[in-house]
Amino acid sequence: MSARNSQANKAAARERLRQERERQAKKDKVRRQLVVVGTVVGVLAVAGGIGYAVMQANKPTHWESMKSEKSILAPKNTEGENGTTVVIGKPSAKKTLELYEDSRCPVCATFEQQVGETIKKDVEAGKYKVKYVGATFIDGDKSINGEGSKNALSALGAALNVSPEAFSAYKTALYSAKFHPQETDDKFAKDAYLLEVADSVPALKGNAEFKKNVEDGAFDAWAMKMTDAFNKSGVSATPTLKMDGKKIVAEGAETAPMTAEQFNAAMEKALKG
Repeated sequence: MSARNSQANKAAARERLRQERERQAKKDKVRRQLVVVGTVVGVLAVAGGIGYAVMQANKPTHWESMKSEKSILAPKNTEGENGTTVVIGKPSAKKTLELYEDSRCPVCATFEQQVGETIKKDVEAGKYKVKYVGATFIDGDKSINGEGSKNALSALGAALNVSPEAFSAYKTALYSAKFHPQETDDKFAKDAYLLEVADSVPALKGNAEFKKNVEDGAFDAWAMKMTDAFNKSGVSATPTLKMDGKKIVAEGAETAPMTAEQFNAAMEKALKG
């Protein structure tokens, strides 16, 4: 082989090597660009996911949104602003017993089971009217501890929309030993359970309008306005009873009377006052 051919071959080899290096460099550049793009997309996706999660976490719950609802549908048989004044009894009754209760409250359940029938007879006899104020504090803030108090209060609104008698009978059923759950068991949060309880009340059993109002949450916003009324009342515990602005308590105690005997004794004094 001549020196001339040897040099030509070497030059050709160097050119091929140069071209191969250029191709490899282009591949490496493209690979780096793809890695950068993938990283940016990944970061944006993570950021977007975090942003969405934060947005969802800060999104008001259904019940929080009901607090700010402007259009309030109040049940029939109510009075006052947003229909939060609920008075049961004969209009001719001169005295009014204010009754503050939370549907999930176990002490309220005991009170209703022991004293509820006495109150019913007194109201029917016209001794006094009952002004009911519903609370939902057992649910806690942002429904951390449940939603049963609010959901039951809304269902009570649906019963009141049927009639005052249906409301009273349904409230009695909710607090009954048969249906009232343990405080830690949020059964009232389930519409199906509230409707099961309602089946024990003749005026509500098979009542299509009542069922629809419960399932649609027709009186959810009203329930939150009732909650506001309770919160502004200055009452801090349930059950609480008042007449003429004064608390009604058991003899020698600072709490509500929990037996019919205690209640009758306390009411005798209150009605004379």
